Amino acid sequence: MGPQMTDISHMPHAEVPPDVSFVMPAYNEEAIITQTIRRLVSAFERAGIRLELVVVDNGSRDRTGEIVHALAREIPAIVPHRVEQNIGYGNGVLTGLPICTAPWVGVIPADGQVDAEDAVRLYEDAVATGMPVLAKARRRFRMDGASRKLVSIAYNVFFRMLFPGVQSLDINGLPKLLPRDVVTRMQLTSRQWLLDPEIMIKAHYMGIRVLEYNCFARARGNGLSHVRATTMWEFFAALLRFRFSGTFAEWQREIAKSPALAAMPASAPRAS
Repeated sequence: MGPQMTDISHMPHAEVPPDVSFVMPAYNEEAIITQTIRRLVSAFERAGIRLELVVVDNGSRDRTGEIVHALAREIPAIVPHRVEQNIGYGNGVLTGLPICTAPWVGVIPADGQVDAEDAVRLYEDAVATGMPVLAKARRRFRMDGASRKLVSIAYNVFFRMLFPGVQSLDINGLPKLLPRDVVTRMQLTSRQWLLDPEIMIKAHYMGIRVLEYNCFARARGNGLSHVRATTMWEFFAALLRFRFSGTFAEWQREIAKSPALAAMPASAPRAS
């Protein structure tokens, strides 16, 4: 069973709820986390959109958690959360999702490779549709090395072979943004690198339209990537297990019996 979303009616700040919540998992990101957070918060403030940023210190062994807590004392939009032991990227996200209180929730990386303004435009475009959508970035212009690009191409081709109906050319592209009730019904379970594909696959089987936004993905300015050379094989093995698992088949049967999702309010983001 996936995480349950928090009931905002019991939250002390429910009188003025955020417009959008993002979970930002951060693992040993002391070199870049301040810059990433400040840029993101500033971009949403300029757009007049109330942001809730749940920053998950995903078992970091450096000063990431200390930095996040210091920023949270200065910036009310930040909600710090700590995972004591890092058991995977997905686990960091799944522990942050129940803390989110906005009607739209998403996942955004801590490495600063995607412009904060792209996250704002993604949210604005999602809200403008007036319906439940999965809005996500497609890293069309990437500053990765040649080997990283080849791995990404091979992974996406393999994914399309297993799930040909899923509408995306960049399965792992972040940010990803969905209505909060859609995330609840997905019952997400992947605690390693499979979480992004699981979101894409389940959105497809729920009939959720994918809104993909081309964006520029810059190379890391600071810090180290946590994607290892063996990660590709972990991806492939996890996809095969997921595709043919009884758990996924059971989830499909439950979704088939569920009522259709209601349309989202067709309103523009509110100004502060």
